[in-house]
Amino acid sequence: QVQLVESGGGLVQPGGSLRLSCTASGRTLDYRDIGWFRQAPGKEREGVSCITSGSGDTYYADSVKGRFTISGDNDKNTVYLQMNSLKPEDTATYYCAATATIIGFRGRNSACLHDGSYSYWGQGTQVTVSS
Repeated sequence: QVQLVESGGGLVQPGGSLRLSCTASGRTLDYRDIGWFRQAPGKEREGVSCITSGSGDTYYADSVKGRFTISGDNDKNTVYLQMNSLKPEDTATYYCAATATIIGFRGRNSACLHDGSYSYWGQGTQVTVSS
């Protein structure tokens, strides 16, 4: 069973930064691709960013491109989401997720950011951007 634990959320002013962490059980990152998703109240869950195992290819939603950076540390079994220039519309609960096996995605941005590609989910961490 894969376990994912998110941390790093909080309250930040517009223009500020946060770094979210997703720590996985075992050697999850060696064998699975990891995605970050978010869901705001009354809205559907949306893909934010993802990183593939091995090749480390990264994908971003247009709404966060240039502001968010995803990275992984396999030795620490942790994937990070560095969020800069935060906006009120970034307010949401952020979830990390893992695929059942390595998919790789190979340039398929929409597939990497689709929640149907993922089998395991964390409990989420709240991010609130407000002055």
